Amino acid sequence: MKFLSNVIATVVGLFVFLMLMFFGIIFIATLFGGESESESLKNNSVLELNLEDVKYDYAGKYKDPWMSFFSEEENIGLSDIINAIDIASMDDNIKGISILNNVSNLGMTQSKDLRNALANFKKSGKFVMAYANTYTQKEYYLNSVASSIYLNPVGELDFKGLSSEIMFYKDLQDKTGVKMEVLRHGKYKSAVEPFLENKMSDANREQTASLLQSIWNSVANDIAKSRNISVDKLNQIANRLLARTPEMAKKEGLIDYIAYEDKYHNDLKKALKIKPNKEYNKISISDYTHKMISTALMNESEDKIAIIYAQGEIMSGEGDVNTIGEGSMRRSLQEARKDKNIKAIVLRIDSPGGNALTSDLIWREVELTKKVKPIVVSMGNYAASGGYYMACNANTIFAQNNTITGSIGVFGILPNFSQLTKKIGINIEQVKTHENASDYSPFVPMDENFKAVTLEGIEHVYKTFISHVAQGRKMNFAAVDSIAQGRVWSGSEALKIGLIDKIGGLNAAIVEAAKLSKTQNYSTQNFPVYEKNLNDVFSNFPLGSSKANIIKEEIGNENYQLLQQIKKFQSRKGIQALLPFEMAIY
Repeated sequence: MKFLSNVIATVVGLFVFLMLMFFGIIFIATLFGGESESESLKNNSVLELNLEDVKYDYAGKYKDPWMSFFSEEENIGLSDIINAIDIASMDDNIKGISILNNVSNLGMTQSKDLRNALANFKKSGKFVMAYANTYTQKEYYLNSVASSIYLNPVGELDFKGLSSEIMFYKDLQDKTGVKMEVLRHGKYKSAVEPFLENKMSDANREQTASLLQSIWNSVANDIAKSRNISVDKLNQIANRLLARTPEMAKKEGLIDYIAYEDKYHNDLKKALKIKPNKEYNKISISDYTHKMISTALMNESEDKIAIIYAQGEIMSGEGDVNTIGEGSMRRSLQEARKDKNIKAIVLRIDSPGGNALTSDLIWREVELTKKVKPIVVSMGNYAASGGYYMACNANTIFAQNNTITGSIGVFGILPNFSQLTKKIGINIEQVKTHENASDYSPFVPMDENFKAVTLEGIEHVYKTFISHVAQGRKMNFAAVDSIAQGRVWSGSEALKIGLIDKIGGLNAAIVEAAKLSKTQNYSTQNFPVYEKNLNDVFSNFPLGSSKANIIKEEIGNENYQLLQQIKKFQSRKGIQALLPFEMAIY
């Protein structure tokens, strides 16, 4: 038996050694061989814009260098790409940008920021050309900024306006006996509505319709300007689906050419003044961005503007590139506050909200930091509920017209299985020394005392939230309460009611931060640097992603998304300040 255990131990040890050696070789090869594998920048080149692997504004930095190597995320973010496009507009080697069959995971506001960068690139006199076999509506919005738009002869263009769908679970709860106990403040706080009703409330329908219309207005105005088509005409095209085929899209002026990809490449050569039988020089946006980042690091100014990225749902703990934790956020604000070379801070928020306590802890750190140096907020796709909580006391708040913000409200949600246990013949009884001695149990009906105390806590958080907003925005309590109640607003609406100060993207916020700090020659420094180690990655790599793929294959993508929603609700602890609905915009 001892011999067998020794053999097993030897085999395991050998396996671990080989694995470490294998990954070590890859790591060293990446460090020292990566540059030779990347594309070189040549004269008369085209910058190829491929966004398939770009999702976040900030790709993240880690204290542990192994984390960057094993991270599933790309190590460049959208903000890096936008900066690279700005540099490319002044780079004599880059003659134009090609958007080829672009598939994007970006949100609407991120698409607008990138679109603005491409529009500025065109002002340099250089071309932007786009080709696709098919255009989704969001992809067309981004591509519509191009000087020339091509579509495959058998392709499609989706242009029909915006819609949203929300799933409701009340009937499912009634059938299964699994009930979600909901406690909330705010008539628009409809994050919990799917568990209370089997259809959309009037208040929720009102805010959703208003939000979608405001976002559509922003999209239509941008397209109208680029394509020289009136907004009324675009609405007519969307209503009657007048661009559903390549011929119809060309007739309505949404595209310029119906052609196969080889024709597109030949036209690129003409734009570059290259003979048809010659290959043209090109460099991918990822390689070009890496080169620009390396160059920027060698030319940093002494004065700095810190950009602190807050991305994803707000949760307790350290956080990472897709969740906001008090650990990384508070540490980043403290470091930026204490660094004498950092003259101002831009807090870039892209969050639907989340844990109310964590939101308040970050709000407090912003409040302390603002007393030392200016803080400007830049809102991305979302800065709602807890996301707005973090933003409300900044010196200046920026958002784009189609940013989703507001949602000033709180709720609590607790699963309850008492009806289910009764159905299957399980009885639960409690014994306690005092009336409120027992914690909440999901196996017995909610106690009225517990409900009253919890509602009291929700009311306290709501009043605190309103007070913070009133103080930060220089409004009275009643004025904030009238536009709160969990109501969601677009950026353009938020500007009118005083929740934000200016319309603009991240770059506009950086310029404002420099202005407030009275610095002209500066560089930027990105935060947070996440304190995660290799163990955190190995829990998801490589089997974590394969597990998700296996589940998707077995139950289908729609059912997998439903499962993910249930897991999200189960993972939320404490009172929540969260966007009032899970909404997918199509």
